[in-house]
Amino acid sequence: MLEVRGIEAAYGSSQALFGVDLAVDEGQMVALLGRNGMGKTTTIRTLCGLMPARAGSLTFLGEDIGGLPAYRIARRGIGLVPEGRRCFPNLTVRENLLATARGEGWDRAAVARLFPRLEERAEQMARTLSGGEQQMLAIGRALMTNPRLLVLDEATEGLAPVIRHEIWAAIAAVKARGQAILIVDKNLKDLLPLSDTCVILEKGRSVWRGNPDDLAADADLQDRYLGL
Repeated sequence: MLEVRGIEAAYGSSQALFGVDLAVDEGQMVALLGRNGMGKTTTIRTLCGLMPARAGSLTFLGEDIGGLPAYRIARRGIGLVPEGRRCFPNLTVRENLLATARGEGWDRAAVARLFPRLEERAEQMARTLSGGEQQMLAIGRALMTNPRLLVLDEATEGLAPVIRHEIWAAIAAVKARGQAILIVDKNLKDLLPLSDTCVILEKGRSVWRGNPDDLAADADLQDRYLGL
């Protein structure tokens, strides 16, 4: 479904990615891992057209999407849940969801089943929601685009444990529907059991790709690249 090969990217004269490789197949969940500042968010920004790639290739559903603007990449089926949530603060929950609605499958009723509290707060302004509720809304908003690939950057960062549990349960339910997912998160205990493949970045390069069980069992590997 998605193939990223040798991607390089920079912020002005400061290069951030030096060769990132990863792939996501239909129905697969891939965890993108690494310490802070290793290039995870930059990889996602480049994939989603929010910053240009200097080199390498981006192929999605057999089409070269390198160089396409973000809105065209979104229309081709990549739904982003950005770091920091970034809900539309002056729109209600209902308006946030309707603003991105397209296609069939995920609609307001389906999102309400996934996150019942969003339906309870349907007419509430997004800026008044808790952080956990905003994350639920950001996920629901991305799903309302009916993406072929769902991308989550820092899926549970800064959330209380009870809310993290709800988010992970929702991600598991979304995956069970056959949704392809690319996810960044630091919580290996919850992340690895759901993932099919892991890719680790170190200083803007892909340095390891493998089975989540192998990563979970290798304390030296975790310590070397994840600082655990």
